[in-house]
Amino acid sequence: MGASVAGRRPLQSMATVPAARLAAGSGILGLMDNSHLISVAQQWIEDDPDPLTRAELEALIESNDVDELSERMAGSLQFGTAGLRGVVAAGSNRMNRAVVIRTSRGLADYLLARGGDPDAPVVVGADARLSSHTFLEDTVGVLAAAGIPVRFFDEPVPTPLVAYAARLVEARAAVVITASHNPPRDNGYKVYDRNGAQIIPPVDGDIAAAIAAVGPAKQVPRIEDATVGGSPLVLVSENTFGRYLGELDAVRTPPAEGRDLAIVYTPMHGVGGKYVIGALQRAGYEQLLPVAEQYEPDGRFPTVAFPNPEEPGALDLSVALAEDTGADLILANDPDTDRLAVALPLPDGTWRALSGNQIGVLLADYVLETTSVSHPIVINSIVSSPMLAALAAGYGAGFAQTLTGFKWIWNAALDLEAAGQGTFVFGYEEALGYSVGPAVRDKDGISAALVFADLAAACRMSGITVWDRLEAMYRRDGLWVSTQESVVRPGTEGAAEIAAAMERLAAAPPEVIGDTPVAEVVDFQVGAQDRPRYLATTSLVALQLDGGGRVLVRPSGTEPKLKIYVDLRREVAAEDSVAAVESAALRDAESLAAATAGSLGLG
Repeated sequence: MGASVAGRRPLQSMATVPAARLAAGSGILGLMDNSHLISVAQQWIEDDPDPLTRAELEALIESNDVDELSERMAGSLQFGTAGLRGVVAAGSNRMNRAVVIRTSRGLADYLLARGGDPDAPVVVGADARLSSHTFLEDTVGVLAAAGIPVRFFDEPVPTPLVAYAARLVEARAAVVITASHNPPRDNGYKVYDRNGAQIIPPVDGDIAAAIAAVGPAKQVPRIEDATVGGSPLVLVSENTFGRYLGELDAVRTPPAEGRDLAIVYTPMHGVGGKYVIGALQRAGYEQLLPVAEQYEPDGRFPTVAFPNPEEPGALDLSVALAEDTGADLILANDPDTDRLAVALPLPDGTWRALSGNQIGVLLADYVLETTSVSHPIVINSIVSSPMLAALAAGYGAGFAQTLTGFKWIWNAALDLEAAGQGTFVFGYEEALGYSVGPAVRDKDGISAALVFADLAAACRMSGITVWDRLEAMYRRDGLWVSTQESVVRPGTEGAAEIAAAMERLAAAPPEVIGDTPVAEVVDFQVGAQDRPRYLATTSLVALQLDGGGRVLVRPSGTEPKLKIYVDLRREVAAEDSVAAVESAALRDAESLAAATAGSLGLG
């Protein structure tokens, strides 16, 4: 463990260069000549405590791979959605031990400067990605060396359970090493604040500033082998999951019958297996059919090209098992168990996955129907279906929309509760994220899986299918369809292209998309002073369409994508086929999404 060197400054040669200015030129980003680039990489190598990543950068220098060196050293990973996320590789712009060590020291410095209860710990957990345990060890070792009490999980654990543990022990912060559903090559560093929710501005910016002030990783003090036997640090209590289930019981209304459902379940090679199966068994669901090939944690994700249950083909093994066994329901989590996917059989025996919005409104309707809370509040993100507003109004419930991300959904919930406007009971966003009740102040795929099983069992007890229930909701509240188009532009050049497209859209929004006039344009980069903090300034443009419906455009906070969302509403008359109305509306929505991409020059 080394001591800090007085006067030594961190590598910042490109950390403050905006992405829009990083124009690829001769493979050197146009801002460095080759010798300067190599010098910066060599300095990073000198300050990197990990021999593996040192060798990786040395090999790039030796092979004169200037383009790859440019990408690796093009600034530093910046906080996006509550932390860091990126490709695991050597360099300041990648996820690696040096970046994790400096990030942990910056977090420690921020927490120490902020003050508060000195005995309040930081809770640390990790998923099962190949680099996660090493990053967890470095995080724990750095925080402990800074004199901060740490409670950590010594085995891979679902992200929502870390968030729950942090609230349970009144932690000053929590860290989860995870890249959620990203490709196998990625990892991340997710941070929760002392209120149990993900960090939001200005905290994220303050932590980023503290990280920038940290010296080289090799000089950051840390306790070696902090997570092995004999360590003065403390493991998270073994009964944490039991206490979590107890709190979940308090907000569930399990059906008296119908729990003889045959449920196929996959954790998608992630960490949810024993937790979700355990929760379902405890609740009386006995016909559980795990997908054996995907049940054990495996950071290589060998059976899926992309470990995201939304991706085409990700549920193929689950569907095959469901067809072979005559199952009633498929439940699937992403690798860190904070998202839930659901598939159901159609009358012809084929299987169809519900969209994130369909799962969200079904769960919201069930929670509002069964809750004992007198003034319930439901919340979704602005890119999620507007149908939730109509549904909430029908129950006399409070409703709010927030910026994208559960950090905003839960901070909105806490703000509304503090203002005496009701009690949060449910929140969701369309990317398969759901929060039921107060136990976890983030999206939670464990509770969502259990409550959706309750919903399906309640339908069975009533002699209807989940599809029947959804159709009845469409006839009652109006049928909303939603579609999304993602334009992928990787690398620093891609980031600049996405930023330029957003600037063009804000400066000259279209008057017509396809054949549909645009009635109103809202640029969320301006006017934040007139909105609550959970609708703060962000890179998002909303195009309200003539006759109802909308188009939203925003860059992803975690992936190299520009995302286009289209939501359209249709009435369903008594004589109408819901399927026919839905199909026609989806075609219209997809056409509008493609037209929007084309208008931005990204089609």
